Amino acid sequence: MDFEQMKEQFLNRINSHQLINATFSQPRQKSNELKRVKLKPIELKGLYHIQLEYQYERILKHENILLEKFSDSFDILLQQFRQIHAQFTDEKIHIQLSKKNKVLWKVEKLEKAKQVNLSHNRKKQYLLDESTPYPFLIRLGVQTEDGKVKKQKFDKFRQINRFVEFIDDSLQHLPKDRQIRILDFGSGKSYLTFALYHYLKIEKGLDIRVTGLDLKKEVIEECNRIAHDLHYDQLEFLVGDINDYNDENAVDMVVTLHACDVATDLALARAVKWGAKVILSVPCCQHELNRQLNAPALDIMMQHGLIKERFASLATDSIRAEILTLAGYDTQLLEFIDIEHTPKNILIRAYFTGKKPSLEQLERYNSFIQFLSAEPFLQKELQQYF
Repeated sequence: MDFEQMKEQFLNRINSHQLINATFSQPRQKSNELKRVKLKPIELKGLYHIQLEYQYERILKHENILLEKFSDSFDILLQQFRQIHAQFTDEKIHIQLSKKNKVLWKVEKLEKAKQVNLSHNRKKQYLLDESTPYPFLIRLGVQTEDGKVKKQKFDKFRQINRFVEFIDDSLQHLPKDRQIRILDFGSGKSYLTFALYHYLKIEKGLDIRVTGLDLKKEVIEECNRIAHDLHYDQLEFLVGDINDYNDENAVDMVVTLHACDVATDLALARAVKWGAKVILSVPCCQHELNRQLNAPALDIMMQHGLIKERFASLATDSIRAEILTLAGYDTQLLEFIDIEHTPKNILIRAYFTGKKPSLEQLERYNSFIQFLSAEPFLQKELQQYF
């Protein structure tokens, strides 16, 4: 299928009122502040519209477009994004576009047709539906036995769904012809580990093997009991940390949540050395750069401890993202709902591309490091990769 055929077939489905929802993602330009656009049909004043939800780093904007004018917006979206996930009444469609607009078109037929909901104020559509009972969510206390999300756990439910969105976006980067190996460092109570396993194994039917690693023996024992009771046969939990884990030669996805300070860097370095195709990391407690900072030009900021701490945190994660980019990854810093520590937090998402850094990229990175007088642990670990 060529580019024009793809446009025609997609618009035919839109124009025949088959759309349930769609998401445009993977910006063509890293500098694009618009991260994704979600579509859904709505009825306004008796007229059929397509509502576009523009998701930026920290804000959402909405635009309602009459159906007959949507094709122009569609052209603009195709210029900005390379991936489309769309659900129609009787099928799901995944579209991946290359830089030169070569089209990958995949269709999944639905066993049961879905109904279009045109209500303007309908509930948010989650990948894990809030009215569907999920055994792992019931067992973890997020849902009641009849599948209703507990009021006091709704923030956790939103966090889990946000994480599942990241997992869903990563699917195309994982191997299709063999078992997928996934490691989760610092799995803790493992809400997100169970969600990852459920979504990839149960919802998507993939062949996966997942290991969660944490230092708390009692927590690990409980997680293993839950995995056993749910018959999650390819999910295991072990006591240990990133420093001690040397049982793998190659891993496809590495997840690290709340690894403190350079423990995050250890996990990122290990992921790169294993050749991980996907890295998802939520850092915390970024102290290393705070201790090293020596940039007189920033003294007006650095004289305030609170500001220095926040600056060091943001700069640390920016450096981490740049090092991963230099090591051959397509890396982004994304906002993540994190109710465990702060209302919002940063997630580092990296997909392996193997792209070599340019001389200009290396010079820009070195200039920034020298300006801050920084000696990043992650740079020392991965220097050989760029």
